[in-house]
Amino acid sequence: MTTAPPTDSSELPASQGHRPRLLDSDFLFLGTLWLLGGSYVALIVLLLLADALFTAPEYLWKALCQPEIQASLLLTLQTCSLSALLSLLMGVPLAYLLSREKFPGRLLVDLLVEVPLMLPPLVLGLSLLILFHFPISGWRLENWLRQSAGVQVTYHLPAIVLAQLTLTTGLTVRMMRGTFDRISPRAEHVARTLGCSRGQAFWRVCLPQASSGMVGALLVAWARAMGEFGPILVFAGTTRFRTEVLSTSVYLELGTGSLQSAVAVALLMIGLTLGVLLHLRLLNVQGR
Repeated sequence: MTTAPPTDSSELPASQGHRPRLLDSDFLFLGTLWLLGGSYVALIVLLLLADALFTAPEYLWKALCQPEIQASLLLTLQTCSLSALLSLLMGVPLAYLLSREKFPGRLLVDLLVEVPLMLPPLVLGLSLLILFHFPISGWRLENWLRQSAGVQVTYHLPAIVLAQLTLTTGLTVRMMRGTFDRISPRAEHVARTLGCSRGQAFWRVCLPQASSGMVGALLVAWARAMGEFGPILVFAGTTRFRTEVLSTSVYLELGTGSLQSAVAVALLMIGLTLGVLLHLRLLNVQGR
């Protein structure tokens, strides 16, 4: 004898009766996530469209043909590349120490590395300016460098690199520490049992495994150095053909009322940033 299937929803099994309600709840949850997160994505898209539609291609080309903008672009490429390489040179050893070693004051060192990333940019530039010009018993670092090595830092090219380096090294340490944390130290221990020194194990075993992370950190440091403005404005100034980089070019063009040129330089910086991000994504895809 067979019984008719239940037609009332209240007679359905618990798993079937609650399924539509759970699906509605999931839809509401995902919809809320898309609404909140998508609003930020929409804002970024609108910002990029506003910049792109504000100026015509001929204004962009005209701005890029200006000698001061070309000099600014060349100086930006030079200083960003140098500061990114230096940040890697200093950041990789420090990140390795923070990842592998337990030493007194480790938490303090970790905290100090993060300080430049949290400080307002103008404060960072002001601190650099005070460091080189604050008199200690009549002695100033800027004067000592000029007299002993013939190097002028403040309001010259080294000030740009130093301002960029102070910030980008913190980013490099953060990224490379995460890279070293993901690499198991077991292979290094095995290499040391086979006769390698600590340094040889680092160069031959650990560093090759961290190569993709190093390239990623280098690209991020380069892009962040290009966008640096506050410390450069305070510590290096904005002298045409001497300390003018792309970020300060936008500031100078706005100051002279050349809004089209300012937007053109901004679009150039956006293009360079998107190129760096694209390389990072390709690097991540190849590393998987």
